[in-house]
Formats: sequence, structure tokens, C-alpha cells
Amino acid sequence: MSMVRPKKHLGQHFLKDKNIARKITACLSDRFPVVCEIGPGTGILTQSLLEKENIRQLTLIEIDTESVTYLHQHFSDERLQILETDFLKSDLPALFPENFSLIGNFPYNISSQIFFKILENRNRIPEVVGMIQKEVAERIAAKPGNKTYGILSVLLQSWYDIEYCFTVNETVFFPPPKVKSAVIRLQRNKTEKLNCNETLFFKVVKAAFGQRRKTLRNALKALFGGSPVTHPLFDQRAEQLDVSDFVTLTNLYEAALAENKSRI
Repeated sequence: MSMVRPKKHLGQHFLKDKNIARKITACLSDRFPVVCEIGPGTGILTQSLLEKENIRQLTLIEIDTESVTYLHQHFSDERLQILETDFLKSDLPALFPENFSLIGNFPYNISSQIFFKILENRNRIPEVVGMIQKEVAERIAAKPGNKTYGILSVLLQSWYDIEYCFTVNETVFFPPPKVKSAVIRLQRNKTEKLNCNETLFFKVVKAAFGQRRKTLRNALKALFGGSPVTHPLFDQRAEQLDVSDFVTLTNLYEAALAENKSRI
């Protein structure tokens, strides 16, 4: 039976420092007994997770066949389930009938897509601990007025409290990445539903940051069509607005849509 270490894949760099692995898994609270790990690779986080007594079920989602073989060879625990599949294409409610926490060393090149998948399943995922590229972590945790504040900042902060936990140096990975990494924690806030049309909310946020150097009056001109935009928010730029401001913008947009429709 082959015991070859899996090769790097999908932009992933394997963590090799057990102390960092324990530090990452320690960020995960003990409130949720069902845990999913994305991209376990060689299982260094897996080992640390299996040491947590509160975990009743640990599901590993790994797309790489070599890694799946490696994990089956090295781990045997009745709480463990190893799935060879693509997390981004997975039907999470079908895989997890109850709420579950999510953890992983997220591949850099799909980390944003992973967070959008989390948003789609926000009522099933109350907690996330992810190691990602440092710049992306800073962007997600950024507050209004910060130049790194953007689309993911607003969307994730609408439904999660974000905490930048710690920075991780390149030397603890194999092969070492060219950038620093960071661990962030997302914990579901009390917002069940925004006070606006949530589909339009996503559309407004994305359009606002599409031309972030312009004031919203110009950045959202195409979205609002010929409707007058007189609200004070339109004199600001996207990076200056918080979640509640974007909710207000969305309601203004919905009113503009209704007005334009009535003219036809």
C-alpha cells in the first residue's frame, strides 16, 4: 500500500507545524459537535480536531484522490467520515441535516468562492475558522472607511461577527507560499433576515464596489436608471458605508425599480 505524501494541488500549501494546527483548532468553539473540514490534505488539522472531545462527527471534504488515499491510510476513527468531492459543488444541507461548524486551510485560489458558499448556507453554518491569505483575511475583517473594505467584508459582516485571530508565517507550510497567511473566525450573528430584499442587496453591494473610487451617485447610476438619487448616501463612496447603509440603499433601489416600472 502506497504511503506517498499527497502533492500540492488547487493552490493549496500543506501545513506542517503541529503547534500551529492546535492553535487553529483551538479557535473553534466547543458549541457544535458536528464539524466539517475542507481540504484536509495530510490531516494535520484533522489530528488536532480528533483530540477535541466535544466533536461527535467530523467530516472531511477533499477533492484530491491522493490526499483521500493518504487520509484513509493514516486515520481510523468512528467519528470520522472522508468524502472525495468538491466542497463548492456539495449539497451541504443534504450532507449535514443539522448545523455544523466549518474549518480548514482553504486553498488560496478558491477562498472567496468558499465564503460565498458559506453565505448561501449561512443558516446551517454558525461558525467558521479558516486559514487564508493574509490580505483576504484583512479584507474580510475590515471595517468601513478602510481601503481594504469590500464586497466580502459587507456580505459576510451582514450575517457574521468576524475576528482576525492571528497571522501565520510562510515557513510552517510545505511548499512555503510566497505570502503570509492568517486565521479568521466567523460566528453567526443574530440577524435572521435583512430589512430589505436580500437578492437586491447582493446586487447593490457588488455594483457599489464595482467602481469604488467613484461616489455612489456615479457608481450606481446605471443601476438606478433615470430615477433621481437625492439621498445623502449617494455623496459617499462604497467603502464608507456599513451594512445598515447598504440596506437603506437597497430599499431605495427597490423603490426606484417600482417607480421605473410604473412609468412603463
